Amino acid sequence: MKLVLVRHGESEWNKKNLFTGWTDVDLTDTGRQEAANAGELLRREGFDFDLCYTSYLKRAIRTLNLALEQLDREWLTVMKSWKLNERHYGALQGLNKAETSQKYGEEQVRVWRRSFDVRPPLLNEDDDRNPRRLEQYRAAPPQELPLGESLEDTIARVVPYFEKTIRKEMQNGKRVLIAAHGNSLRALVYHFEKLSKEEITKVNIPTGVPLVYTFDENWNVTEKKYLGDPNLIRAKIESVANQGKKQ
Repeated sequence: MKLVLVRHGESEWNKKNLFTGWTDVDLTDTGRQEAANAGELLRREGFDFDLCYTSYLKRAIRTLNLALEQLDREWLTVMKSWKLNERHYGALQGLNKAETSQKYGEEQVRVWRRSFDVRPPLLNEDDDRNPRRLEQYRAAPPQELPLGESLEDTIARVVPYFEKTIRKEMQNGKRVLIAAHGNSLRALVYHFEKLSKEEITKVNIPTGVPLVYTFDENWNVTEKKYLGDPNLIRAKIESVANQGKKQ
């Protein structure tokens, strides 16, 4: 069984080096090109899909749409779930990562960005950014919607969704493409590769690059590979890793 993961292309807030989380920002021109390139790579490598999954956030939705356009598969069924949203960065959302490092220190920002179980400062209940006050989450159980999340919290919502919903479809023979976010995809990487808490903190996922997992019948990973130019992929991974450093 194969599964393809794609992190959304560069967003407007990626470009500005801002904590984004559940803020629903769009792709940049670069991000749109990255998404199209991902679809072109998948087409060139002979991939086809039966079912797609994405989050409630437009940067992931539009990445998926642009990739499917290149694959000539815009008619495919797409399932959207807030369970695949990015990690919620709480009150950090909208802050510049480098400026936050200047104010609080690189180590504190590293902990907020890359620790396993430390939550960011939480939103207040009456904050307009509270997902319980946003239209796209009107059907979600309010008690499940976060005011801020650690990576551990993100894993706790992403992995059960995969296990209960996506894995079942794959076992029924469906070829699946997931377009999501850095941390929701890291949650899956943690799960698939059985990483430790320390190991997952060092994982960075590049934007707009298809990541292909192959599993055996017992759901052990037998192959993992990124598609595309290794040098470009390496540079993108380093760029993600450096986002929280002082400028």
